[in-house]
Order: sequence, then structure tokens, then C-alpha cells
Amino acid sequence: MTDELDDAFDALPPLLLGTYTPKIDVKGRMALPAKFRSQLGAGLVMARGQERCVYLLPISEFRRVAAQIQRTSLGNKAAREYLRVFLSGATDEVPDKQGRVLVPQMLRDYADLGDDIVVIGVGTRAEVWNRAAWEEYLKEKEEAYSDIADDVLPAMDF
Repeated sequence: MTDELDDAFDALPPLLLGTYTPKIDVKGRMALPAKFRSQLGAGLVMARGQERCVYLLPISEFRRVAAQIQRTSLGNKAAREYLRVFLSGATDEVPDKQGRVLVPQMLRDYADLGDDIVVIGVGTRAEVWNRAAWEEYLKEKEEAYSDIADDVLPAMDF
């Protein structure tokens, strides 16, 4: 039974959690949080995210998301437009031996990323934020956090 549970968990996408504060060096490289390195595997995809952040996705998760959008895109103008913006800003990256990845200039410009950044785990993806923008976003959203829980979460016992 234990082997079956292990196999079931292995089939699930990585679960990226937490908040980290690496720096972007002068060459535009960011050290991936150590906890994410094994979960992201040998490579990852960076893409434009919502609210001016950069998404970091394991390649398998990126393929799943892109395929899901593509299934609806031919007849849906909004999906086509989203897919164009999402894929045109995506880049696949392979961490170096120190666990660093290049954050392309286009994505640094999009998310206004200097050297002071925050990387947050958001389940099946991580997000890279300008630290000041993240702190402002969090401050804004924390007040409504408990209020929206009933709308977002299904009835659950904690």
C-alpha cells in the first residue's frame, strides 16, 4: 500500500510553497530557492504572470497549462489573445550548477525586477515579484483574505 501511495504522490505536480528573497545579480541571474530546485527538475519555464510578476513553472506544468489554453483557443478570441501574450513571453531555462537561472531582460522589464525580489510558491508554480510591489500587494490583499475565503474555498473543516 505504501508503494501505491508513493506512486500516487510522484504523479502529482510539484508543490511549491513559501516566500524567499534571493537577489538578481548584475548578469540577470537569480538563485532558485533550494527547496524548489529538485521540484523544478532539470529545467523550468518563465513566463509573464498576472499582476506584473514572472511565473516559474516546471516544464510539465507549463505544457499542461499551454495545452489547456490551446484546446479552447481556436474559437475563443480571449483565449487566443491570452495564449499569444503568454507564450510570446515564455522562455525555457536550465539552472546552472549553482542553481541559478537567467531572468531574461524582457521579463525583468515586465515585472520591474531589480535586484530586490521575492519568490513565492503558489502551488504548481512560483512567482517572482519586485519586493516593494509584492509587499504592497500583500498589504492590500491581507485585509480581504479572511473575507474571501468563503467564496474561494469549498466548505472545508480546518
